[in-house]
Amino acid sequence: MTAPGILPEVLDGAAVGIFGILLSAAFCPIRWTGKKRWALAGCTAGLLALQGIFYFGTSPTAAQYLYPLITHLPLYVVLVLFSGQKVWPLVAVLTAYLCCQVRRWAALAVALFFPQHPLVQPVAELLFTLPLLLLFIRFLAPSMRQLSRYPASVQCQFGIVPLVGYLFDYITRVYTSLLSGANPAAVEFMFFVCCAAFLCSILRASRVERQRIQMEQLQTSLNLQVTQAMREIEALRLSQQRASTYRHDLRHHMQFLAGCIENGRTEQALGYIRSVCCSEIEAGKVTVYCENEAANLIFSAFADRAAKAGVQFTVQAGISQKPAVSESDLCVLLSNALENALHAAVRCREAGHEAFIETSGHEKGHKLFLQITNSCLPDVQLRDGIPVTDQPGHGLGVRSICAISERYGGLTSFAAKDGQFTLRVML
Repeated sequence: MTAPGILPEVLDGAAVGIFGILLSAAFCPIRWTGKKRWALAGCTAGLLALQGIFYFGTSPTAAQYLYPLITHLPLYVVLVLFSGQKVWPLVAVLTAYLCCQVRRWAALAVALFFPQHPLVQPVAELLFTLPLLLLFIRFLAPSMRQLSRYPASVQCQFGIVPLVGYLFDYITRVYTSLLSGANPAAVEFMFFVCCAAFLCSILRASRVERQRIQMEQLQTSLNLQVTQAMREIEALRLSQQRASTYRHDLRHHMQFLAGCIENGRTEQALGYIRSVCCSEIEAGKVTVYCENEAANLIFSAFADRAAKAGVQFTVQAGISQKPAVSESDLCVLLSNALENALHAAVRCREAGHEAFIETSGHEKGHKLFLQITNSCLPDVQLRDGIPVTDQPGHGLGVRSICAISERYGGLTSFAAKDGQFTLRVML
């Protein structure tokens, strides 16, 4: 093959490699850091170099035959190391390969209008590579990453279609010539239809999953609001009982104080006021932590629960009356965070360790900053920087916190170190 004929094929091979590697990585739930990005760039360069070695060192046919071993298998191993999962990286690689059919079909459609120019199809494939890659990363990759949270059995079900398409393509086009005599557009048509149907099913499944998660978060939010309302009602009931007691005892207090004053026992009267009346009034006093009334109610409720559970509870919150978030979102955020913190602190106290919860918050530049630190046991597990648990019915609070943060374009971070768990939220 002449140099002008080799160049489009080599450029197309490099474009396909970069397209598949970047798209496979975008499909995986990887928490990208600078180190991982550089590692992916090095992996991409290494795989392209390995393809070039086989292409020029042996033959283009041999490189094509060995492509699954010299490209897809190493890429799968790298994605397993990056993501910590085993099944989904395989689904990601197969789906990225399937997405290459869209690129190929688009180029074939353009080539139909220029049948006399043999270079139209490879040039069109090169031109379609970057736009399609950006389109898939922007719209398809988030749905793929969301589906990666499914159980392994469900992930395998999603991988059946791209696996069959992968095997069909290699068996009929690469390893044999079963379809080589047909028109290229006809050969690719059914494969393209299956690819399009599969990608549409992924988007639909992701949309249904998002709706389900939103309904769970809404249900959690409503349950928290109902629970908080019941606590407030209980607080009002206790306050009413105290007020009724104060009214009943007021006459006796006044009679005793009047007798002390009439007999000139002023010091005794003052001591009685300090020891009885003031202590009872202070006991029923509502603590004001900040300007925001809703936050005060939540802090007060959890302070009472923490005191009963033997957990030290401190708050230093500068939350204004009208913060940057809605009152309902603020209540859900604080309730979820403090509920998780109290649960972890109680476990520490039961294990004989120090139990505490420290909450701080302030506002700056129309942004709300919150930090909640609590004692925790060493068994806290973080996956991609987010705490996870195997206990049924748990984990919704963390998802609600993250959802609220994403809704306001904020940031959320979780950290566990030296027996302390810290949640930081910026909204």
